[in-house]
Amino acid sequence: MPRRSACLPPLLCTVAACSLPLLLLGAELKSRNCSEVRRLYVAKGFSQGDAPSHEINGDHLKVCPQGYTCCSQEMEEKYSQQSKHDFRNAVVEFSNHLQTTFSSRYKKFDEFFKELLENAEKSLNDMFLRTYGRLYMQNSELFKDLFIELKRYYVGGNVNLEEMLNDFWARLLERMFRLVNPQYHFTDEYLECVSKYTEQLKPFGDVPRKLKLQVTRAFVAARTFAQGLAVARDVVTKVSAVNPTPQGERALLKMMYCPYCRGLVTVRPCYNYCFNVMRGCLANQGDLDTEWNNFIDSMLMVAERLEGPFNIESVMDPIDVKISDAIMNMQENSVQVSQKVFQGCGQPKTLTQGRASRSVSESGFSARFRPYNPEERPTTAAGTSLDRLVTDVKEKLKQAKKFWSSLPGNICNDEKMAAGRVTEDECWNGSAKSRYVFAVTGNGLANQVNNPEVEVDITKPDMVVRQQIMALRVMTNKMKNAYNGNDVDFLDISDESSGEGSGSGCEFQQCSPEFEFNVTEVTGKTNKIDKNTNTSAAASIGLSQAALFFSILFLAMQRQWR
Repeated sequence: MPRRSACLPPLLCTVAACSLPLLLLGAELKSRNCSEVRRLYVAKGFSQGDAPSHEINGDHLKVCPQGYTCCSQEMEEKYSQQSKHDFRNAVVEFSNHLQTTFSSRYKKFDEFFKELLENAEKSLNDMFLRTYGRLYMQNSELFKDLFIELKRYYVGGNVNLEEMLNDFWARLLERMFRLVNPQYHFTDEYLECVSKYTEQLKPFGDVPRKLKLQVTRAFVAARTFAQGLAVARDVVTKVSAVNPTPQGERALLKMMYCPYCRGLVTVRPCYNYCFNVMRGCLANQGDLDTEWNNFIDSMLMVAERLEGPFNIESVMDPIDVKISDAIMNMQENSVQVSQKVFQGCGQPKTLTQGRASRSVSESGFSARFRPYNPEERPTTAAGTSLDRLVTDVKEKLKQAKKFWSSLPGNICNDEKMAAGRVTEDECWNGSAKSRYVFAVTGNGLANQVNNPEVEVDITKPDMVVRQQIMALRVMTNKMKNAYNGNDVDFLDISDESSGEGSGSGCEFQQCSPEFEFNVTEVTGKTNKIDKNTNTSAAASIGLSQAALFFSILFLAMQRQWR
């Protein structure tokens, strides 16, 4: 027995002596993993003093797995901020292209529509000016007012198109009626009576009815479509300005940089793992998808109208010819129209012979109204055509469908994330390099109740996103009304901060236009009062000049038609 006990100490010493090199070798192998982590950490602009050169005990870590780690407490905190920054940039990168697309198309459409109106007015003005010279200049306010009101409607003015066009034809009838009856004296009250017969007598034929229908549908569709592009731009701008919750920040850190702390700098997140994190962080954005898709569909419907019966280019380009047709129709039926007016409004007073003769023969001008030849007309508005613009934007709209529900997957498939490129067993699952076992949660806020990666409070929706959902819903209803040819209230997007800046090349996060619903209530009573006031005021200005102009026109045309 004494001899056995004497042998134990040497045996223990031998085992201890043999094990010590193995322990030292293991510690050395573990410490090698931190050099690459440190290099990448410094490459992001962080202080090298934060990063340990060897693995340390990870009891200080709050999110990343504890145990031996390459991350100090300072590194984990900075990686947390970096993950939030990387996530925001990823969302902006995908959204910025969409926002820029809608911004540029809105500007192009807006430029086209405004220039189209300018060209149509110039065409009419140049034609009358070449034909009638000074006489037209003295009596051009009637047509000038027409284009002023059309432009005011497009940019959001409180204009009722039907009433405005009715007023235009009533004013034209008053002037034409004086023209075709130069031997009579007409008071303002008598001319008001004449205007009441516009609809009943149809002195201009069917032109006013057709033109009113065409102009109303085309302008409603054009204005609403342009507004829709601006609304889409603003929605993308606001919704993509994400601000992850504290729970979201923890999930992003755990997915993006916690593998670094384990020395796994080349290991990418498992795809389903990344999907769950992104769907949790973009839960509110996912709820936008349904209304967004409905909105896109309504935009495509109006685009088809713009290509077909509501094509504003085909309405405005020949508007001068249509007005001239109406004037000639009035001349052809002047006798019948006058007789019916006299029966309804009474027999007017006859002018003296000398004044009646002067009103007809004061000038020997005998020019004839004629439209431009196609080659004489102004060049196409904004250097393009409506068909080309619509074809282009339709393709962009189709590509924009399901953008918000696809955003989490697009981010995970991005080259910087590369989550979709790794095998199931060679990826980071949140705690180790291994298979991810959880299923992918559904899209939207309500589905995140079972998200295994991000704790989401489904009872507190993001109010900015909810406001944009409502904005899309309102705009979709306006699109449907425009598609059916019904006038819609204007949605105020005229503020410089709400649109013009965001498409001018500024940084994305600095281009967040305020989007407000300033719904214009158009009451028939108010508009009627305004229109009547404008009518009597305009009719009382320059009546003698208008009579001279139209009397010459009438006689010249009468000779031609005979």
